[in-house]
Amino acid sequence: MNGTEGGAGGARGELAGQTVVVVGGSAGIGLETARQVRAAGGELVLVARNAERLKQVAEELNPLRTAAFDAQDTERLERFLKELPGQVDHVMVTAGGPLYTPLDELDLTEAGRDFGGRIATMLAVARASRKKVRAGGTLLFVGGTGGRRPAPGMAVMGALTAALPALTANLALEVAPVRVNLIAAGFVDTPLSASLLGDQLEARREELRRTLPIRRVVGPADVAALALHLMANGALTGATYDIDGGQQLVAH
Repeated sequence: MNGTEGGAGGARGELAGQTVVVVGGSAGIGLETARQVRAAGGELVLVARNAERLKQVAEELNPLRTAAFDAQDTERLERFLKELPGQVDHVMVTAGGPLYTPLDELDLTEAGRDFGGRIATMLAVARASRKKVRAGGTLLFVGGTGGRRPAPGMAVMGALTAALPALTANLALEVAPVRVNLIAAGFVDTPLSASLLGDQLEARREELRRTLPIRRVVGPADVAALALHLMANGALTGATYDIDGGQQLVAH
């Protein structure tokens, strides 16, 4: 379990004989999902932006193949997926971080790149996967729930939070019988969260332990366990699955 709070690893052998591509697989949710894929008997292809971190993860997990590049380079991402030898079973994309910026401080070029880049990445993966992912396999994307409540600084995130479920549903029809699903996560205790919150991290953890209905913080293992379920359950497509420990139920 690698020390993360809660969440169960994939059932032993659940993904035996299957190959999972994890984009953003060198840290946080992507790394924990990769670990659970291996524990469930699956093979891995890992993509991440940080080459050094990817090398360290490869030494641990022994993937079939790795590649270091920015997933928002959609031409390279699409080419990489298409050039993989043979078919794969699942593609999971966790790359990309949230943009929390008040309107007066917003760089419009950056905002457009962040919003458009997330959409374009999903479209590129879907297009490349038409012939690459086996029938019944999964395209699995990770978004968030935070933008569902309007607030200063949440304009871009709110728009993405609304857009990604609609895109997921439409792609599920376009690339069928490949399945497409979206995980919408609340706060997850990852290195990205730590970098965003800095010295406020422990206070945020304590607040969540006190206020969430589950009385603990959601960790990468929780999200990874959901990801493996969505890969394994062939009846699930076109939907958004929230995982936030009940965060949306708590008054702010």
